[in-house]
Amino acid sequence: MTRIFDEDLQSRFGTRAIHAGQRPEPLAGAIMTPVYLTSTYVQDALGEHKGYEYARGKNPTREALERNVAALEGATHGFAFSSGMGCLDSIMKLFQSGDHIVCGENVYGGTFRLFDKILRNFGLTFTYVDTRDASRIADACTAKTVAVLVETPTNPLMRLTDLGAAADAAHAAGALLIVDNTFATPFFQRPFEHGADIVFHSTTKYLNGHSDMIGGIALMRDDDLAGRIQFIQNASGAVPGPFDSWLALRGTKTLHLRMPVHDRNGRRVAAWLAERIGEENVIYPGLPSHPQHDLAKRQMCGFGGMISVELGTKERAAHVLGRTRVFSLAESLGGVESLISHPAMMTHASVPADRRSDLGLSEGLIRLSCGVEDVEDLIEDLEGAFEGI
Repeated sequence: MTRIFDEDLQSRFGTRAIHAGQRPEPLAGAIMTPVYLTSTYVQDALGEHKGYEYARGKNPTREALERNVAALEGATHGFAFSSGMGCLDSIMKLFQSGDHIVCGENVYGGTFRLFDKILRNFGLTFTYVDTRDASRIADACTAKTVAVLVETPTNPLMRLTDLGAAADAAHAAGALLIVDNTFATPFFQRPFEHGADIVFHSTTKYLNGHSDMIGGIALMRDDDLAGRIQFIQNASGAVPGPFDSWLALRGTKTLHLRMPVHDRNGRRVAAWLAERIGEENVIYPGLPSHPQHDLAKRQMCGFGGMISVELGTKERAAHVLGRTRVFSLAESLGGVESLISHPAMMTHASVPADRRSDLGLSEGLIRLSCGVEDVEDLIEDLEGAFEGI
């Protein structure tokens, strides 16, 4: 299993981001982890090898990434995958037909699509609840519940789950708490400290931070869970290539430098938007007007760069989306560049329209991912885009 070194847990965050899980390359002493472009490994004799047999099972570049992110999350095991959805699909293979999962009602559209269109066909059952209220989690649990899955903050409605209360509800039912920590990252939120059993990320987003690879990663502290996930990783084979692993590892080295800028820009842009169109139309946990602002302050140490804005109609949304120049109209988030999107037609298009309506995910909602550009340029860009609104 991919286990990190004890000293990696004892350093401060920035030092871990740069050094954890990596050692100088033994041949020439290269300070950067090499990209091990190999599919197989020479064995010294029958049954004798250096811990590596075939690259689907293990790759040194991938292992360095796994150890590094595990150290950042405060986990003891990490397993990287070829995408965030490949990661979640592999986690769900811990379970079997007849098992029941309680899931947050406002999760990434791809999560809902995987559960509703694919995994239900294999006998898993799902109940979707508003996880802002932990009592709803508890009420939804049954004798067959094996896991509670939450996303906090949620995509795109920026709703928060009290992780400690969610962990209590899940564990009281004998279930695992699985947390998607993609939006907050371990820099702003540490779910294991609140009782999470598995934490996962789309490494495509903030961990990589440069919009140039696709990946996912699952973290855990329990040795038995880690052994099961490692088996699934190797058996199912949804592993990242070594170069994608290297790109993500390069990204984590600057996570502690990028996240404060995303946060600073997010706060400034959210404050400007609240003044421009009314705080009731701006959804950002860092605003005092957010109904869960106090929880955000207690559970997170920063609010990040993700903001959602309710413009009332699809036409108004299209007006803004078509006029930005620094904010690029594109899916995804978490890169150094600022992005703007329309969840109903992009990230959550796979969610049925009536379900989106029930959630309050309207066609007038837009989502901003504030990058690390000069914030004055971001605000000037939005000023021009909102002209006439």
